[in-house]
Amino acid sequence: MMTPAEYTQLKAFARIDGAYLGVAWIVSFAFYIYGLTNPTLGLLATLIAIGSPVLAALRLRKFRDYAREGVISFRRGVAYYVLMFLYASLLMALAQYVYFAFIDNGHLVSAYTDIMATPEAAMMMKAYGIDAKQMSESISLLAQTDPIYIVLNILSMNVTIGIILSIPVAAILKRNAPAGRPRHQQQ
Repeated sequence: MMTPAEYTQLKAFARIDGAYLGVAWIVSFAFYIYGLTNPTLGLLATLIAIGSPVLAALRLRKFRDYAREGVISFRRGVAYYVLMFLYASLLMALAQYVYFAFIDNGHLVSAYTDIMATPEAAMMMKAYGIDAKQMSESISLLAQTDPIYIVLNILSMNVTIGIILSIPVAAILKRNAPAGRPRHQQQ
């Protein structure tokens, strides 16, 4: 059971680490947008996005080792990881809303339209059994979607991913005794 002071500590550290994670996601998102016309930035965006759960796990380990003196329960690890993803998701949602509402001006839809007009995209759609008309309608629907709905969808996906990933990460990083000390000396 967590004391109020421990809960406050957990939330404070999760907010800070969530900010780090959120900044990584914002950088990844910016690289993704510019990566639609620059494959190198697109690759960097993907690497940052895929690496962000590892960053979150490293931050959880640091919290365990320094703030919790090497001990963290499974439940506390899950709570920390989920809160970190929640705070990062909120920061990312704010940045994405600003982008889609005030900066994008149709750039994303235009880039998708240009990409789908290439022979490579036509071959890919054919291989997956996607009709060009169906893809065009999907892009048109995206253009008509209000920015808040796009952002809320991404926010809920990020939080859900955090909840799912928290279980294996907390299971791996949980520790009932500080490293280097035998269990019998803990009492």
